Amino acid sequence: MNLTIVPKKLRGTVTPPPSKSQAHRLIIAAALAEGESTIENVAFSQDVEATLRCMEALGASWEETSPGTVHIMGTGGRRTQGGDLPRLDCGESGSTLRFLIPIALVLRGGGVFTGHGRLLERPQGPYMDLFSQRGISWEQENGEITIRGTLTPGEYALPGNVSSQFFTGLFFALPLLDGDSVVVPTTNLESVSYLAITREAQERFGVKLRRERGCVHRISGPQQYRPCRCRVEADWSQAAFWYAAKQLGSAVTVAGMNPASPQGDRIIVDMLDFFRDVPGHRSLDVCHIPDLVPPLAALAAGSGGCTRLKNAGRLRLKESDRIATVRGTLEAFGVRAEEGPDSLSIFGQQRLRGNVTVDCCNDHRIAMMAAVLATRADGPVTLTGAECVKKSYPDFWEEYQRLGGEVHVL
Repeated sequence: MNLTIVPKKLRGTVTPPPSKSQAHRLIIAAALAEGESTIENVAFSQDVEATLRCMEALGASWEETSPGTVHIMGTGGRRTQGGDLPRLDCGESGSTLRFLIPIALVLRGGGVFTGHGRLLERPQGPYMDLFSQRGISWEQENGEITIRGTLTPGEYALPGNVSSQFFTGLFFALPLLDGDSVVVPTTNLESVSYLAITREAQERFGVKLRRERGCVHRISGPQQYRPCRCRVEADWSQAAFWYAAKQLGSAVTVAGMNPASPQGDRIIVDMLDFFRDVPGHRSLDVCHIPDLVPPLAALAAGSGGCTRLKNAGRLRLKESDRIATVRGTLEAFGVRAEEGPDSLSIFGQQRLRGNVTVDCCNDHRIAMMAAVLATRADGPVTLTGAECVKKSYPDFWEEYQRLGGEVHVL
């Protein structure tokens, strides 16, 4: 879908969609539980649909009993004997793929994982190295990853600077084993707040991990996931785009947020003060908040001085090379940006160029970033591939128009 945005300031109150990160985790915990669970306030983004689809392939069942409410019948965490390996279509969801690889080993002795876009190009090295040490076979060819074997309790040491998603996958699977385990990061662990979201979801379903110094986690086993009723809270990473729009001059009020959320991206509120209070050169370490880089880049583009976003190297492995695509989007609006191997420097200015075309690069966060920047442009802005917002925020364009944005589908 291609569309043109006529620049207008936004006005009104908006409640961001439910947290995709939290929804993934609550769905998985419910699918591992013994019995029936109910999860309220679920947004059926493409990524969340991928997790539901894959947990169903692993033996759980679910139905939407009312809009946004999902009833899940869990597997009890028991292994199904015999039969072919399940096929799991993860769409473009890195979370789904990495969370479910260890779980599939526990429940079905492995699986055949497929995906779309850049998903299978994203690194899986930490799992490959771990599994080769434990006699678990791993093959990747013809657009599929096939794993086969048995996950056993013990010590799992893996790098923390690739993705915290590998840790979450082990956190979900290891409590189901008949024995104790320990998960040890061999480097500094990035995106630590996402592990807090994982632990909170597990605790709601009766499973506990013990965190020690250095982000070492001890996991007793076997534990049993117990069914419960819970609600997904609003997504701070999506809220960040509306906060950025407000900072750039729109009269937007963001409602429904949990200030005590385990989501690390709630720091966006403090970032607003940082941009207001720190003139000239700013330096922000984004290693724990990579999803905030696009809205932060929009903030930086409309603020004075230079903003450097550092420790952002993992962004090159997202739906797009997000360092490069953020830079390209900024330059389309006439904003100078300089790209380093793991950094981006942005030289803000008051005027943003219009009468431009931006390629969303099949990246939902690039599309939303461009929509925010368009509110300050001095002419129409055309976006190509704008439907990519369905990956995480299916109603984004409807909300944008409800707030007064003028959007014309081409």
